[in-house]
Amino acid sequence: MEKTYYPALDETVYRHTLTNGLPMAVIHRPGFTKKLMYFVTDYGSIHTSYAINGKAAQAPDGVAHFLEHKLFDMPGRDITAEFAALGASPNAFTGYDMTAYYVSCTENFPECLKLLLEFVSQPHFTAESVEKEQGIIGQEIAMNADNPDTRIFENLMTAMYRSHPVSHPILGTEDSISQITPEILYECHRAFYAPHNMYLCIMGDVDPVQAAAIAEATLPKGPFPQATPCRQWQEDMTCVQPSVTDTMEVAMPMFQLGFKCEPLGKGLAAVRQEYIGDLAAELLFGESSQLYLKLYEEGRIDSSFGGGLETIEGMCMLSASGDSDDPEGVKDAILDYAARVLETGISPEALLRMKRSAMGRRLLALDSFDSTCFRSCAYHFSDFDYFTFPQVYEAITEQDLLDFIMRTVTPSRCCLSVILPN
Repeated sequence: MEKTYYPALDETVYRHTLTNGLPMAVIHRPGFTKKLMYFVTDYGSIHTSYAINGKAAQAPDGVAHFLEHKLFDMPGRDITAEFAALGASPNAFTGYDMTAYYVSCTENFPECLKLLLEFVSQPHFTAESVEKEQGIIGQEIAMNADNPDTRIFENLMTAMYRSHPVSHPILGTEDSISQITPEILYECHRAFYAPHNMYLCIMGDVDPVQAAAIAEATLPKGPFPQATPCRQWQEDMTCVQPSVTDTMEVAMPMFQLGFKCEPLGKGLAAVRQEYIGDLAAELLFGESSQLYLKLYEEGRIDSSFGGGLETIEGMCMLSASGDSDDPEGVKDAILDYAARVLETGISPEALLRMKRSAMGRRLLALDSFDSTCFRSCAYHFSDFDYFTFPQVYEAITEQDLLDFIMRTVTPSRCCLSVILPN
């Protein structure tokens, strides 16, 4: 087992790859009673096109989320009750490019880890249980349609992206989930829940050798099919349309503004671009930025305003959102301010302050087990060691930010999604 110590963060991480191909990591936190286990797959809602053993396949939208629900359903067992009996709390989520199952406990760690690995790796589907789940997820889809935050984002994605499946809802549609069968679920589980496509991350005061032994004894040994998801989507940097407007039962107009960015890819260079985008968002939309203060004083935004860099496999955008009676005016002000920054530059003091602020947020997030495990997993699939992030910030220059803003914050890459009150 490989042990790595990160002196800048005072973190120790143990890494190992099981004989079946599963990579795992233990973030060692001696003295802590809490233990957290994340078992994740590099598979999300966008991975509907794939090849398995050389044969092309296409799954309906929503299968990844459907699988997440159904894996808790083991015949003759109540997984949630079993975890509760161990004093543990399980949960799961499906994203656009990753599905995660996680368990928090303070005791019975070996039993909790074994149970987590068992239910995720031993699927059981019947026609009756799939039909029942279709009704449950159908209700979830209907509820989601009434969520303004979901609606405004999904409208924005549809208006921005031509071919990337980020424009498809994570949950799918009522029509797409009606096409899901046990056979489709079994094939997608075989294709994407193979150990080499997954990652196990554990955080707490646990014995890494014991954790590896439990995983080795519990998980299947193979052989596993050769599956290749579609990871390339032809997408230029212009938007399908410049704006989209919807109406809902909201108190005042809501908006989300997106600027299309080049997909990041993987590795250090990709993460460096991500952090540059984060700093650009801080410069343009942060609470201490000149633009934020001006718009706030003018009453065009309120404390809901903020922004950041959104990254999904094959997709990236600089985004700002909030409530405003003048979304178009806010968009124009952002474009004008970005042009002014390109003319005046960024002072060394301002750049240092932003880098320290961004670094501070990430350092503070290391206190959160959930945040640390999630980021460790997400960056693992991006071929980046998350615990080396301090060096990335140190190397970012003023010119990096100016180049990013000049390339990205332009009218041709911009799309505005608005929800107006009925």
